[in-house]
Amino acid sequence: MARHTGPKIKPSRRFGQALTTKAEKYLARRNYRPGQHGQNPQRVSEYGMQLREKQKAKLTYGIMEKQFRRYYEKASKKVGITGDALLQMLEMRLDNIVYRLGFATTRAQARQLVSHGFFDVNGKKVNIPSYQAKVGDEVAVREGKRKSKYMQTMTEALAKVKTVEWVSLNPADFKGKVLSAPNRDQIDSSINSQLIVEHYSR
Repeated sequence: MARHTGPKIKPSRRFGQALTTKAEKYLARRNYRPGQHGQNPQRVSEYGMQLREKQKAKLTYGIMEKQFRRYYEKASKKVGITGDALLQMLEMRLDNIVYRLGFATTRAQARQLVSHGFFDVNGKKVNIPSYQAKVGDEVAVREGKRKSKYMQTMTEALAKVKTVEWVSLNPADFKGKVLSAPNRDQIDSSINSQLIVEHYSR
């Protein structure tokens, strides 16, 4: 499955989980699978459940199969629970950090901002969405981008952002910091990482 760039409504209904804020409204009205037989009970095999969790994770973080497998392989070599390590690596991507800090309303938008060179990491320009942030890294909007039309419209919104506990935001200076690597309890994700591990372990 390639990186999904279209609407997230149908995938959200298929997974039974809102992948965007907009999708939450649709799921409130249609909390069943899309299609003619969406309201009929569906029997899903063990393999099907594992595959669905992997697809959900890929769609949530905007990653293609080859790159996602590399994340899994790296996570499997770390000490500890592989599934937790996998989610932690995905959360520490620069585009996700930008999203968590509130500079973007979706991960797709955060990916675009990073790709367009909006951010410095520790004072150096980084335009690679998959860049792995580290504890202590400072992520800031580049000086030349702070007066952009987009950032000017975000000024008021940033002042109201409530970040997750493992990052901090200084909205006045358009910068944030990674305070710690998130543990499993700090990742507000309904992704069952154990099913993903089982899928790749087959």
